[in-house]
Amino acid sequence: MRASTAILLGLAIVGIVLPFTGLYVQFLMKCVSLALFAVAFNFFTGNVGLLSIGHAAFFGIGAYLAGYAVKEWNFTPELALGGSALAGAVLGLLMGGMAIRRQGIYFAMITLALAQMVYFFFVQAPFTGAEDGLQRIPRRAVFGMLDLSNDYVMYAFVLVLLVGVVWGLQRLMEAPFGQVLLAIRDNEPRAISLGYDVQSYKLSAFAISAAVAGLAGGIKALTLGFAGLPDAHWTQSGNVILMCLLGGLGTALGPIVGAVLIVTLESRLASLGVVQLGPLAIDLSSKVPTIIGLIFMMCVLLFRRGIVGEIAAAVAAFRAQRLDAKGG
Repeated sequence: MRASTAILLGLAIVGIVLPFTGLYVQFLMKCVSLALFAVAFNFFTGNVGLLSIGHAAFFGIGAYLAGYAVKEWNFTPELALGGSALAGAVLGLLMGGMAIRRQGIYFAMITLALAQMVYFFFVQAPFTGAEDGLQRIPRRAVFGMLDLSNDYVMYAFVLVLLVGVVWGLQRLMEAPFGQVLLAIRDNEPRAISLGYDVQSYKLSAFAISAAVAGLAGGIKALTLGFAGLPDAHWTQSGNVILMCLLGGLGTALGPIVGAVLIVTLESRLASLGVVQLGPLAIDLSSKVPTIIGLIFMMCVLLFRRGIVGEIAAAVAAFRAQRLDAKGG
C-alpha cells in the first residue's frame, strides 16, 4: 500500500470518529483549518529546507478574500475557496520570485518583510474592516446542494478538503517532482550538477504551498465566520512553525498532530482561568503563549524530530534491529 493511501485512510477514519467523542464541532473545524495551514507550511519548509516566516500573508489573504467574496459578492463556498487558493498562489509567486534565490536567514527575513508589507496593506484596506475584521461571514450551500449552515455538514466538507489536499501533496512527494525537491533539500549543488533548474522547482513548491495556505485561510473564515488582522500577522507564521516543529517537520502527519495539540492546549489553558497556587493566584488564560512556549522548549529538548518524527525513528530503529537479528 502506498504511504499516501495509508495516510488518506487513516485521516478519514480519525476525522469521522472524532465528532462522536464529545468534542465540539466548531473546535474540530478550527483544528482542520490550522492543520491544513501547517501542512502547507511543511510542504515547502519541510521538503525544500528553506524557512519561510511569511506564510501568514497567504493565510490572511485567503481568509479575507473568501470572507469578502461570500459576504459581499454572494459567492458560493466552492468559488470563494477556489479564489482563496488562487490568491495565495499568485501572492506566493510574487513573493517567491523576489525571495527564492536567497538562502538561509536571508530568505527567511525577506519573506517576513514582504509578509509584513501585506499585513500593513490589510490594516489600511477598506474591505478588511481594519481592527474589527470581517464578521458574521455567512455559510452558503456548496454546489447548490449541501447547506453548510449545519456544523456537521460543514465539518464533513472541510474534512474532505483536508484529506484530499494531504493525499494530493503526499502523492506529489512520491512523484519525480517531490523526489527532486528532497534532492535539492539534501544537496542543492549536486541537484544543480545533475541539470535540474532548482530555482524553478523551489518557486513551484513555494507557490503550491502558498495556494494551500490560502485555502486554509478561506476555510478558517467560512467555518468560524470571521477574518481579522491576526490571520495575517507574523505571529501566525510563528504559530505554524511551532506546530510543525512540535509534530515533526518534514513528516506527512506531523504538522496535523502539532496543529491539533497547539489548538487543544490553547483551548484548555484559556478555559482554566485563575488557578490558586498557595498564596499566588495565576491567571492562566493570560499566560497561554508563555506556557505553550515552555512546553515547546521541553519538546524540542526531548523530541528533536518532533512527536511523529521520533515515533517514526523509533519504528525504523526497531525494524533495523529485527533485520540485524534475522541476519545474525
